[in-house]
Amino acid sequence: MSETIELQGRSWRAQQIQEIGQWVRENPGWSRYRLSRELCTRCGWRRPNGQLADMAARSFLNKLQERALIQLPPCRRESPNRMKHRRLECVAVDTGPVAGELRQLGALQLHEVSSDPGRRAVFETLLATEHYLSYRSPIGENLKYLLCTEQDRPVAAWLFGAAAWRCEARDRWIGWNDQERAAGLHRLTNNTRFLIPRWVQVRGLASWGWSRVSRRLVEDWQSKYGHGIELVETFVDRSRFHGGAYAASNWLEVGLTQGRSRGDRERRIQVPKKAVFVYPLSRQARQRLCR
Repeated sequence: MSETIELQGRSWRAQQIQEIGQWVRENPGWSRYRLSRELCTRCGWRRPNGQLADMAARSFLNKLQERALIQLPPCRRESPNRMKHRRLECVAVDTGPVAGELRQLGALQLHEVSSDPGRRAVFETLLATEHYLSYRSPIGENLKYLLCTEQDRPVAAWLFGAAAWRCEARDRWIGWNDQERAAGLHRLTNNTRFLIPRWVQVRGLASWGWSRVSRRLVEDWQSKYGHGIELVETFVDRSRFHGGAYAASNWLEVGLTQGRSRGDRERRIQVPKKAVFVYPLSRQARQRLCR
């Protein structure tokens, strides 16, 4: 094994990995669930709200096993993660055309729908049926926004989730080192989905909607997870889109991805390169992320 390996945005010394492997071997009767929670306690892995970051620890242990660096006990039961096994049930959505000038839509309302079952079902249906990447329930910290007319008709949707562990163009723009990235990555979010349904044709809606979303992100994230965020990122597939909605909303284009997927450890999987856009949520975002 090399002197260090990169996993989940952190550098791990060979000795640290060997110690974790020894610890796992010394507890053969423990389940994977108990191992992940005990690892959180050993390493002080907690979310900002104080809860154990056991899903992150479990992912870390699984990656070590995939690389044959440790041997985990057999799975005793299916993952307790309710979102992984949840079946998406689509609901009826009015697809009648919405067109005209922005002012003609009346007073638009922005809803964060995580705790609103009715609107969340509409949000999930829209992304599952209208977005080219479809939709799966996000794992980890996330926010879901739905923009609606006065008649409660949805006209746009945004999903925010975990930022990429590593992105050269983004990291270069921020100017942080590996240690700063590992410590500050939870203060970034990725706009993983953005959708204006095909039946909505309203000039300026994307930038107007984003201006409202950007004003709420920090406060909503703080309220839900106990910590704020400093920066939003997104990746635009230029073979499909030109990114005009982001440019018009004052996002910054900072480079291209390297054309690799998240799970491409052997550098063999080629995917389309995407333009990297970032949106600082304050003027001091870069300075705060590098502290």
